[in-house]
Amino acid sequence: MTSPAALSRRRLLQLLGLGTTAAAAALGRGQGLAATRRAAPVAGLNKLGFQPLRPPLPLPGDGLSAAQQRQVYRTWSVEDRVLVPEGYRAELLAVWGDRLATGRFGFNNDYLALTPLGGNRALLSVNFEYISPLTWAAGYEEAVGTPLPLAALQQALAPKGGSIDAAALPAGDPLRALVDPVAQAAMADLGIGVLELETGGNGSWRRLQGSGYERRIDGLTPVACSGPAAAVFANPAPLGYRDGLGARIRGTLANCAGGTTPWGTVLSAEENFQSQVSEAVFADGSATAPGQRPFRWDGNRLDGLGNPFGLAGNKYGWMVELDPRRPQQPAVKHTWLGRFRHEAVAVVAKAGRPLIVYSGCDRHGGHLYRYVSDGLVLDPSDPANATLFEQGRLEVARLDPGGGGQWLVLEPSARLAPQRPSHYQRFGIEQPTLLPHSDRQRSGAQALASDAEVDAYCRRHSTLADLYPTFGDDREARLRQQGAILIDAHLAANAIGATAAARPEDTDIDPVNGDLLIAFTAAGRSEEGGADPAIFQGPAGQPNWPHGWVMRLADGSPERGARLTWRIEATGGTPWQGGLGFSNPDNLAFDPAGNLWLTTDRSSSASLDVFGNNSCWVLPRQGAAAGQALCFAIGPVDCELCGPCFDASGRTLLLAVQHPGEGQGTRQGRSVEAQAHQLVDRSGRSFEQLRWVPLGSNWPSGVPGRAPRPGVVMISRRDGAPLLGS
Repeated sequence: MTSPAALSRRRLLQLLGLGTTAAAAALGRGQGLAATRRAAPVAGLNKLGFQPLRPPLPLPGDGLSAAQQRQVYRTWSVEDRVLVPEGYRAELLAVWGDRLATGRFGFNNDYLALTPLGGNRALLSVNFEYISPLTWAAGYEEAVGTPLPLAALQQALAPKGGSIDAAALPAGDPLRALVDPVAQAAMADLGIGVLELETGGNGSWRRLQGSGYERRIDGLTPVACSGPAAAVFANPAPLGYRDGLGARIRGTLANCAGGTTPWGTVLSAEENFQSQVSEAVFADGSATAPGQRPFRWDGNRLDGLGNPFGLAGNKYGWMVELDPRRPQQPAVKHTWLGRFRHEAVAVVAKAGRPLIVYSGCDRHGGHLYRYVSDGLVLDPSDPANATLFEQGRLEVARLDPGGGGQWLVLEPSARLAPQRPSHYQRFGIEQPTLLPHSDRQRSGAQALASDAEVDAYCRRHSTLADLYPTFGDDREARLRQQGAILIDAHLAANAIGATAAARPEDTDIDPVNGDLLIAFTAAGRSEEGGADPAIFQGPAGQPNWPHGWVMRLADGSPERGARLTWRIEATGGTPWQGGLGFSNPDNLAFDPAGNLWLTTDRSSSASLDVFGNNSCWVLPRQGAAAGQALCFAIGPVDCELCGPCFDASGRTLLLAVQHPGEGQGTRQGRSVEAQAHQLVDRSGRSFEQLRWVPLGSNWPSGVPGRAPRPGVVMISRRDGAPLLGS
């Protein structure tokens, strides 16, 4: 792939076939845009009932010869709208700023869950993850109806580098009058919302405004908690910061993906909480001071939102349960499920067996976890199953290169066995081992660059109990010890030898055989770590494969220390690299027929790479197209499609359109950018594509100069038939 930024202006003009003056005129007028070729005739798709969209690169199943691929894909235009196959429609259901309960439909909607109410009604639960500064600032006044002092605040913070420890400001400080309304407005756009829907005469859904089920849980709404971490929160003499609230918690934030339970509740995953509060904790699980994550607004970043409110960072990064049918019942953070950057959750509830919950930590080098309850499920549909979250054990996966593995228990007696730096050096990678700081009076992590340093660390600390001491010998002290391990789950998992994974994002249970499907988005690296190259390799053995995988995992049993087996189900990447044509799988979902659906999550610069805009794909379970990935929907510019959710009839797919325009902001006029990409046809011959990409987004209005907004769309067939099937 050739990066557009790497192309010389002269080469781009050669592709355009224009001189400098003519090219500039064409770019300015948006002329020369090739029509998008959308229908992709794939043989044997009559049972699926749709013709897949063509993404902007050749696929093995696109029905074209090598010569036809070169002709069709030679020029391409990217569109700033939701594209669906012929015979389907995409309708806007809700958008940022819509009134919802006592608040509003929030920003950057992510996970979606439908809870049937009976008849033609259902409840839609929606996660609101984070703030995209450019588009939020540009569209706030129109969406909400009131202005914010954003320009004045940016100017006031400029001499301070754009950030400030607002928690330390006295009540009368003039900066408070600027910081507080901005932070409160942003917090009001995070969290979770519930709205009621009903089906219309054509089978599609519409919103029931003002329903008594409407609910808004934002970044400051009180929520409850269960499990051992509550004892840490209530500790009257912590090593670190004390927020004065005891076990009470203010709000939920960074709500990314999620899942549902068989008893009808919704689980919402707090993911990148470290952007809003401090992640590091002390040995007793207590938080570092809010000043460790200062409030920032510099025009490009809006984070540290917990700082002005003095939020304790150890109370965020949890799995939250709510019952959308009971709007007066508080949401609960279940701390036995661990504190880490939860991306998603999958629940297995079988009568006579323990409750099992899977979740991944979405960071480079994050881990895959499972929770196993002490109690047994009696009736999977019984709401009393929620009490099974209150006592159990948290385990983390160690994967073996041969396709096996084992679950390791995160408990005080667990022995330390961290991965050594030499393991990565065999693959040409310098990767320090990140462990809880050896000085247990200090918070956070320590990076050990050599095996000798790791060996010395393990001589000093042999079990998790050495890293997280009891600070007492009574039952409450032991409870706090387990709570501290759960609060610091990621570093504790590093210490006992859990596999460093490739950003595990979504988890879902195969409805046919009960396997766990996991979306691993990318095997990149950061200062926090990177994926184990012995496990996560590209089609040719590449150790830093950036396009991701879907893994299938079969669990042996719910017993302590149980074995597991795994294999790669699908690999991202271009077909000529050995991939299926998508990149960076994120959210997963199974439709009523058992077909696997996935959405992609590449960065806001996605429109600059060969894959184009983020998209939604279906991987058929059987038939002529089994083994292929078929493109079903393509999102607007700079967006991420997420939260795929099907209604019970299989007639409607709901998708969240998150952060349109995040990278380049509002599209002005019809401005476009010319790009060149190196593609390969089915015969292995390389050719260049000229691509036209809108500069920014105006979705969903389509009005030039109007700021884009995130929102939820519903996709259905125009004839009212099931989504798939002839």
